[in-house]
Amino acid sequence: MTEPALTALVVEDSPTMRQLVVFALRRIRGLAIVEAEDGVDALKKLQAQRFDIVITDINMPVMDGLKLVHRIRADDALARIPVVIITTEAGAEDRARAMALGANAYIAKPIQGPHVLATVKELLRIP
Repeated sequence: MTEPALTALVVEDSPTMRQLVVFALRRIRGLAIVEAEDGVDALKKLQAQRFDIVITDINMPVMDGLKLVHRIRADDALARIPVVIITTEAGAEDRARAMALGANAYIAKPIQGPHVLATVKELLRIP
């Protein structure tokens, strides 16, 4: 019997940016990747299947990434899922707010593939 694959949810309204993140994550063997285009889409997907990690942007229409983090942390069924924020908001205040809401990591754009990979692997405890 094979180990169940880990699953990541990438939440980003920009298709180009979403593809960059997905491309970086594809280097992790056994990681299935699901994409969502905003926080509402992400919540629907989080209710429909199990995820091991969520990688989200902050600035998105409909529901932004900070509201998404808040909703994930407020839901007992989802609260333990690690959340990585990838955003153009590089200020210390934005970072502090995201971390206070319960984000596990905060990466400022422009992203570096190796940094994203290292952060995700660390949170998923992948060697």
